[in-house]
Amino acid sequence: MVDEPTPGEMVRRLEDRLADVRDDIQQLGRRMDEKVDQKVYDLRHEALSTRVSALETVREKDAEKLVATRRWLIGAVVIPLVAVLLPVIILLVQGAST
Repeated sequence: MVDEPTPGEMVRRLEDRLADVRDDIQQLGRRMDEKVDQKVYDLRHEALSTRVSALETVREKDAEKLVATRRWLIGAVVIPLVAVLLPVIILLVQGAST
């Protein structure tokens, strides 16, 4: 009989366990409040995917503009400059050799 707990001790142990269970349930409730709903997650993921697609499209257009600018620069500046300087250089080389 010495090893058996008294009814008061049993009630105290049961109340301790009940308090532990209540704390666990409250912690679970807080964790559930912090969890993002799957629908919200899907919407955010879809919005992010749309944004990334838009940014990729803008990047591709910018790359095309850069290529067009390089072509314009070569066509409008470099080729005429070479066309003007080449005869001058040829004349200078011919004049120096005579």
